[in-house]
Amino acid sequence: MRIVSRAILQDFAALHADAKGHLDAWWHFTKRADWASPQAIKNEWPKASIVADNRVVFDIVGGKYRLVVKFNYPYRMGYIRFIGTHAEYDKIDVTKI
Repeated sequence: MRIVSRAILQDFAALHADAKGHLDAWWHFTKRADWASPQAIKNEWPKASIVADNRVVFDIVGGKYRLVVKFNYPYRMGYIRFIGTHAEYDKIDVTKI
């Protein structure tokens, strides 16, 4: 998968050092993945939450942070739509970001 943009994750990790290792691991795992559907993600990342409009929510650092990625499965692309604390995540409408 190609993920747009790693800089978002790096910027977040610069502010939240405890997330750096988790985000790096997520990035490296995901860039080697070949997910053609939401079910393919669930098969490899069982705790991921599939939501509307091809969005997937990943728990980072055991759910302390949330990462929302919108996938274009035919093109094997993922677009980071949100990364933030669990409290910040609770304030957004994940289906609209």
